[in-house]
Amino acid sequence: MTLARLSDDNIRRYGEYEALAFEGRRLTNVDQHRAACRAAHALRRLGVEPGDRVVVMLPNCPEVMQSYGGVLRAGGVIVPVIFLLGESEVAHIVADSEAKVVITSSDMVWKIEKQIGVLPSLRHVLLVDGGGQGGLRSFEEETVRESDQFESLPRAESDLAVILYTSGTTGTPKGVALSHANLESNARAAASLYELDRERWGVAVLPLSHSYGLTVMNAGHILGTRGALLRWFNPEEVLKTIQEFRAETMSGVPTMFVYLLNYPEASRYDTSTMRAWGSGAAPLPVEIVEPFERRFGGKLLEGYGLTEASPVVSAHRLSGVRKLGSVGQPIPGVTVSIRDDDDRGLPAGEVGEVCVRGPNVMVGYYRNPEETAKTIRGGWLRTGDMGRLDADNFLYIVERKKDLIIRGGFNIYPRDVEEALYAFPAIAEAAVIGLPDRLMGEEVVAFVVLKPGQPATADEVIGFCHSRLAKYKCPKEVRFVDALPKSPVGKILRKELRGQARTQP
Repeated sequence: MTLARLSDDNIRRYGEYEALAFEGRRLTNVDQHRAACRAAHALRRLGVEPGDRVVVMLPNCPEVMQSYGGVLRAGGVIVPVIFLLGESEVAHIVADSEAKVVITSSDMVWKIEKQIGVLPSLRHVLLVDGGGQGGLRSFEEETVRESDQFESLPRAESDLAVILYTSGTTGTPKGVALSHANLESNARAAASLYELDRERWGVAVLPLSHSYGLTVMNAGHILGTRGALLRWFNPEEVLKTIQEFRAETMSGVPTMFVYLLNYPEASRYDTSTMRAWGSGAAPLPVEIVEPFERRFGGKLLEGYGLTEASPVVSAHRLSGVRKLGSVGQPIPGVTVSIRDDDDRGLPAGEVGEVCVRGPNVMVGYYRNPEETAKTIRGGWLRTGDMGRLDADNFLYIVERKKDLIIRGGFNIYPRDVEEALYAFPAIAEAAVIGLPDRLMGEEVVAFVVLKPGQPATADEVIGFCHSRLAKYKCPKEVRFVDALPKSPVGKILRKELRGQARTQP
């Protein structure tokens, strides 16, 4: 089944029901389905053909789901963009994907305005809250008069459905190409683990532009669940929403749970209805689990995944055994193998690279066969993460083999930050590492060598980075050093920097 058919199947199976709550509005599954059909008609009229890419850059709102549904029904490929990204990063994604249409809002359109009329592939920009000037169109005006019935254009399960851009194993963002089969299989496997009443509400706070949020959304179609959607994460809004809707479940990243635990007004809200909190996208600090559950109720269940695996690889089961420190067992249909550098499988208890096989493994990196060949070898997705399996097939992530930094659930590749640092006039050399942080999972720390006679302060360097990078990628700390540790061939030794950072105040 293709992803567009999930909506049709949802209505056939469950009928019409209140599926979405957002900022005082209540929408049924049929309301959202009809809106997606109108969007599909508009996109077809604007020239979107099967296989064409459409960028959707919005915070969480019903229009995100409507846009996704419209793109899929029209046979297009969704390119979700996290709205926190900077102008140059967004421009790269729009150009690399050769997007024909961008759907965004008036407060974000500045990130792509310079590309209008420059990129030959970019035909239209639709605003969900305006439009009609300077080549910009109104999403509402384009869709409101369209028919609310649209038969999905035929697509094969192996056809692309979504391209998610990630830093991956190089500094240049790469598009992770995911097929309908990849995402549908992952959503069905995740849905099969759901043990709660579908008629009870859940809180939806994960970005729908993130692979984790996408799968939770798709699984919701399959299960017929109800979601109280938040535009973005805010501790008080989360707690208020749980109390108002008597919610039972929420999926998030560890940083969200740390913020909730440390929120001083948390005791004002009743969260006793909560039964399950799903954690993924970054390592969950074991030490917060017991105090979190004591304060808020329910079980905090950690899983593991990566965009290249659509994304869920393993998870804990609500009614099953929980092993703190592990990320659960592989989900149905997915196989995890711990392998050494010679591609030999290792026995239980031994540490090696976590490798994944299953219908969820990406098609490849978009138009990048070289990186695809490095990452998928012998039928296995090489995650770059080091881990071990125990005798019960529970997976433990030991450390990341890559230098990827995961801050608050978002991936940061050091080279992106280093390139910004090298553009600072007074910096001669720079290196960036991630250090463990109780709140964010990891924080970005920059080591810099200044040019002789050119002083600079940490605030100046950080401010410069803010002008060039998304806020979450910017260093929290800058350390000035006389020289960077290097190997005999001149390679910067990040491991030594991590050691220095942990031993020095």
